[in-house]
Amino acid sequence: MLDLMNTPGIVLRAEPVNEYDRRVVILTGNSGKITAFANGARRQGNRLQACTDLFVFADFKLFAGRNSYTLNDATVKNYFPELRDDFTGALYGMYFLELADYCTRENNDERDMLTLLYQSLRALVHPDFDNRLVKMVFELKSIMIMGEFDRERYRVGYSQSAGYTMDFLLATHPKSLYHFKLKDEVLTEMIRIAAAECTRVFEGHRFKSAEMLDVLK
Repeated sequence: MLDLMNTPGIVLRAEPVNEYDRRVVILTGNSGKITAFANGARRQGNRLQACTDLFVFADFKLFAGRNSYTLNDATVKNYFPELRDDFTGALYGMYFLELADYCTRENNDERDMLTLLYQSLRALVHPDFDNRLVKMVFELKSIMIMGEFDRERYRVGYSQSAGYTMDFLLATHPKSLYHFKLKDEVLTEMIRIAAAECTRVFEGHRFKSAEMLDVLK
């Protein structure tokens, strides 16, 4: 008998399989990144259709197979409808999904990364937050969660405000990150730091959505 797993997660990738099915990659907290098949999800009116779209945050019920999972049901908690009407916001969101996909692994504790992704998507659709700030926070905190951020590299040559911001990001749990704003000059400085860290840590890997965002600048 197949084991049934209940887990919160966010859909990172979705692609068609066969005529009516869909394969999704879901970021979960305790099991890391998993691949699941949603049988019939591409049929009009199928109960798995809505819960297998990108950005969906849901409580997923999955049957565990030998090499993959089968999606049985899901209770959607948030599907971020604002991103469907905001092209630029959707590009930022796609970039977050791509980065989370790149940074996470299967069978790994990814609770912090899942929380960071969810809170960053929430901040992205909130009118009070600058998309550039959300992107900077997501990039740097992702690198910090991976254990790849070297604070000592930025002890000299940076403003005191930038130093405070880096220390705050290092010390703060992902669920509580988005409670601050920055002056334009500090945000610009932090964006440069985030860009340098992404180049260093990701070794020149290019994310398709990031390239599209660069075109919009």
